[in-house]
Amino acid sequence: MPILARLVAAGAMLAACAGTAPAQAPKPWKHGIIAPKADAGFLLMAAKRGFAEREGLKLELLEVKDDQIGLKALLAGELDSYEGGAQGAIAAGVRGGDVKIMGCHWVVVPHGIMVKAGIEKMEDLKGKAIAVSAPGSFPDMLARLALAKFNIAPSDVRLAAVGGDRDRYTALVGGVVDAAVVSNEYLPLPSSKNLKMLLEGKDALPNFLRICMFSSGKVLAQRREDAIRYLSAQSKALRYALSHRDETIGLTAEATDAKPEDPRPAFVFDDAVKVGAIAPGLPLPMDKLAWMQGQMVELGQIPKAGDLAKMVNTDIRAQAVERTGK
Repeated sequence: MPILARLVAAGAMLAACAGTAPAQAPKPWKHGIIAPKADAGFLLMAAKRGFAEREGLKLELLEVKDDQIGLKALLAGELDSYEGGAQGAIAAGVRGGDVKIMGCHWVVVPHGIMVKAGIEKMEDLKGKAIAVSAPGSFPDMLARLALAKFNIAPSDVRLAAVGGDRDRYTALVGGVVDAAVVSNEYLPLPSSKNLKMLLEGKDALPNFLRICMFSSGKVLAQRREDAIRYLSAQSKALRYALSHRDETIGLTAEATDAKPEDPRPAFVFDDAVKVGAIAPGLPLPMDKLAWMQGQMVELGQIPKAGDLAKMVNTDIRAQAVERTGK
């Protein structure tokens, strides 16, 4: 065979091999998320329905009890990102911690103060026990801000650190506490027939951001492209979730082992859509972050306000938004 013919044949074989080579394996991205509840369909869509894989990432989820644990895991280098309340990241940023807010995707608070029968107004809570979570956590902060709005001092009530939403709700149903900061997902349950939401967080605290996504300056510097892909996957997944009600509700039921008659997955989806709680564009509302920081100063959770511009990363989000087309 002539030399030219052999070269052409060899080139064809190489091209064929290249065409059948396996695709590059997705890169792992470790993300911390609070244990799934009736909102799981929104929060797990990127990881469970292939959106991360299509961006070249393998989204590995680490379930944590609260966002404070997620923050500690991020700072320890055990996570690439986590999601939770912005107050933890702000507190860490004020103290020089390497935490960056990348974007916020649940921008309306679904929680409120649920109470037992006989409590008709906020002033009735004086002398009563209110189930919250750890000091500085989202439930603790919501309770303190709501009390302050009605000129009720924390010393006028008993704030009990009970744990997660389910723990707080169980304590309320069992009569261990008189009130609890819980998600409104518990409202449609038969066990709530003698309970009511005395104060809704979205009305009392309209500037409070429920969930944002965070990483560290170190991770974003070393894995900038992967971070952009991560946010792109989340943005696309949230947009898909909002327009596919049945699939999102089904994913929630799958993740939480909810029974078909459980009303919570559908209730949470419909409520989130109704109030515009989900933000696929992953905004960075600096005015609301500034408000939250100001409230933290007033509550004594941080000594003074820090430079929020240093606590956010706008570049990663901007690139992700550009890639997703919105």
